[in-house]
Amino acid sequence: MIAVSAPLLFAISLDTGTETKIDLSKPGIVQSLKWAQALSSLAFFFMPAFLFAAFTFRAKYFYFLGFRKPEKLNMYILAIACILLAFPFVFWLGQLNQLIPLPESLTKMEKDTGKQLETLLKASSPVDVIVNVIIIALLPAICEEMFFRGALQRVLIYVTRSPWAGIILTAILFSTLHFQFLGFLPRMFLGFVLGALYWYSGSIWTSILAHFVNNAVQVIAVAYAPKYINENPQMPVLTAIISGVAVWAILWYYRRQSTVTYSKVYRTDDLTPTNQFIA
Repeated sequence: MIAVSAPLLFAISLDTGTETKIDLSKPGIVQSLKWAQALSSLAFFFMPAFLFAAFTFRAKYFYFLGFRKPEKLNMYILAIACILLAFPFVFWLGQLNQLIPLPESLTKMEKDTGKQLETLLKASSPVDVIVNVIIIALLPAICEEMFFRGALQRVLIYVTRSPWAGIILTAILFSTLHFQFLGFLPRMFLGFVLGALYWYSGSIWTSILAHFVNNAVQVIAVAYAPKYINENPQMPVLTAIISGVAVWAILWYYRRQSTVTYSKVYRTDDLTPTNQFIA
């Protein structure tokens, strides 16, 4: 569930299905792929989200994408706690995901992709770890949250007239567009949590922070234990249940603190050039 960007994963997946594969042993190839990761995050997620804001709003583009303070400052801490406590439940969902039958060709392709990602994320020094955290954890966290939560979730909530429907649909698309179906369920759950954090805090910084922590923990972990790119950590059911209850409790408390409502975000009466959704 490492947050390598969907376009780069898709490119690597296509490559694993061809006779001529990327030779990661060649000098400079790994560095080039990391640059491709950074550029794909900007091109496929940051730019579409920014253009959506530019065409939809008349000013304060980043503000309307969610770049503002949360309703309560403790929501930053709660977002970090929520994503860390979610790990056992996420790993358990990964175990369930392994039980879903997938075409053999798709399973083989994902395993081949995992082997290439193992080389991509391998760190021979602390500098490599820092670079990986920036390019594979921080940048995708910012760009993907802008796209999925700041833009797509906003549109889907508006279309469905339901925050929960919009959050769930966005989470499904978030997982689908990563093209890693062996991790579909855990990534969908994470998308749901990130969507709820953003909606109830009113600030995309909370979901970016949680997304970054999720990515960074995994990037650092696989730098020293690369087998977990292809292996899902085993998790006892009781631990997973405790984790799921803890996440639910934090989100419940999050919601209790929030004053965000559909009408506050989307009401169209008394529009001014800068205050409402006007698409």
